[in-house]
Amino acid sequence: MRSQNSRMLAEGRRRKILELVEQTGQVTIHDVVNRFSVSAVTARSDLDALSANGVVLRSHGGAVRYEPTQDYPLKLKATLHRSEKSRIGQAAAQLVQANETIILDSGTTTAEIAKSLKRAKLKSLTVITSALNIANELADASEISLIMLGGLLRTVSYSFVGPQAVAMLRDLHADRLFLAVDGFDLEGGPFTPDVLEAQLNGLMMQVSKETTVVADSTKLGRRSLFRIGPIEKVHRLITDNRAPAEFTDALRKKGCEVMLV
Repeated sequence: MRSQNSRMLAEGRRRKILELVEQTGQVTIHDVVNRFSVSAVTARSDLDALSANGVVLRSHGGAVRYEPTQDYPLKLKATLHRSEKSRIGQAAAQLVQANETIILDSGTTTAEIAKSLKRAKLKSLTVITSALNIANELADASEISLIMLGGLLRTVSYSFVGPQAVAMLRDLHADRLFLAVDGFDLEGGPFTPDVLEAQLNGLMMQVSKETTVVADSTKLGRRSLFRIGPIEKVHRLITDNRAPAEFTDALRKKGCEVMLV
């Protein structure tokens, strides 16, 4: 009974912390300690739990409000939902067959796919990417032929975009695209905060036979600034098992396969 009461108290406190973040845009550990009369250890635990659920972003000494329209640095994204991204990456890599050509969009979830593919050692696999972190991961994989798209470097995402990347991609073709997104909406489809990223991602969908969106459950039902492409062109979603049933059920009714990991 005591553990159940403690859990209910923690949930209630975290709801109030979330309301505070929504109102002010940020909260510090000091704020939580003073407002709710808890220890710093408990305050950190509350903020970590809210961050794990994707409703806030942890910052040094506190947390800030999550904004789908904001483009967060790759190093920050890499700290979020690590276990979910790892499972998604492993499941996505298992779809890939020898002798295929695939596109890995920029992102931390697609980087997990690259890690799994490197371990799989598939024969005659070609990977097209615009992402420096993914290219660096696969650079010493002798079984993989790597095609790097060039162009304007977006330092926030370590990826190349712009007319040069688009021109190069137009001459290519892929069996599969694995698309990491900042939002995935049942009506609008996949979204990203950057217009040049959206243009390149949209072309990736066009030159690929099949598109698989890879996104943790916090991205579902959200929109960012720029639409990448129609939801009808998305063949599959791979997400974690916290995905809302109403979202995944509705997506399946649209003819899109859903994999929960």
